[in-house]
Amino acid sequence: MRDYKNILKQEIDENKYTAGANILVIQDSREVLYEEYGFRDVKGGAKYSRDTIMRLYSMSKPVTAAAVMILVDRGLLDLSACLYWMMPVFAPAYICRDGKRVKSGSEITVKDLMNMTSGLPYPGDAGASMQVSEVFSELSQRLYSDNPMTTAEFSKRIGGCDLCFEPGERFMYGSSADILGALVEEISGIRFGEFLRKEIFEPLEMEDTGFWVPPEKRNRLAKIYSTDYSKFELVEAPAKATHLGINYAMDFPPAFESGGAGLVSTLDDYAKFALMLIGGGEYNGRRILSERAARYMTSPGLLPWQREDLNRSWRSLCGYSYGNLMRHCVDPGQAHMLTEYGEYGWDGWLGCYFGNFPKSRLTVLIGMQRTDSGTSFLTRKLINAVMSDFGV
Repeated sequence: MRDYKNILKQEIDENKYTAGANILVIQDSREVLYEEYGFRDVKGGAKYSRDTIMRLYSMSKPVTAAAVMILVDRGLLDLSACLYWMMPVFAPAYICRDGKRVKSGSEITVKDLMNMTSGLPYPGDAGASMQVSEVFSELSQRLYSDNPMTTAEFSKRIGGCDLCFEPGERFMYGSSADILGALVEEISGIRFGEFLRKEIFEPLEMEDTGFWVPPEKRNRLAKIYSTDYSKFELVEAPAKATHLGINYAMDFPPAFESGGAGLVSTLDDYAKFALMLIGGGEYNGRRILSERAARYMTSPGLLPWQREDLNRSWRSLCGYSYGNLMRHCVDPGQAHMLTEYGEYGWDGWLGCYFGNFPKSRLTVLIGMQRTDSGTSFLTRKLINAVMSDFGV
């Protein structure tokens, strides 16, 4: 078996990529590898451990997709439905094109949100992206105030922004998952976080997963780091900083429960969710999704021209499609790491990663808290080693 501790040690001690990380590999429902190295709190001397709590950022998205599929499963939501039928603020849709506001010829559907083909962007510095930036900026400014922005208000504000293109015309990663969180609230009649707790976290016994970290667990929350390459040293992020409206400290229940970025979890907790998906919607005798809904959720969803956009704009995802807020491998030979046809999963801005490899019956989870990571070179090195050791 490859020396996983040495792979972690090289990137943490020698290359100063992150302060600490861990990896968990499960095959045929049996743990075959766990390794950890480094610190979750360098100054405090707390080492990275199995119970380290991490901010998932975009690895929250597959959980949001599962919440949507629960509603689909129950006949409460139609994936082809226009968003404005349930959330009128999204009608009519306008596109910001060449600096001009033009009425869209089509409307956003729920499936567009699930596949990131809605035209709703993340913050940027031009056109519709700048409009969304203003909403996220206000979200962060009000975070610690007596009048914080809620999930529902956020979605209404985004509904007043222009789109970057006609819904369905292209793929573009953006704020769709946050709108889906608000849609789950609208359909279920309860807060998004409460829906996740009742329908996913409690049945799967994901006790360390949620939108904030209670006081008795806060010593287990990893610090966030970046690398100052001018001095070749790690820099700890300010505790009260924010990104995409998420409070780094995670020390109070947020009014804005972000379906795209807001959850915290541990590797063991998230493994239960991943195993539920690879188990056809069921884990440890608890059924979350029907087998048909689980199969749909773990299948690629982009049309050919939409996939071209994905592969052009995101070179590291060559060989992949996208759908239901996850990547889906459709051509392993084009991928940038060792993988297999049918592999699916997602990652997060701070480096958390999960992948299910159905052919090899493998679930892989990696944790770290390093800014601007996504699927990093450390992750790719670890996945390459795992597939060499355990891939079928």
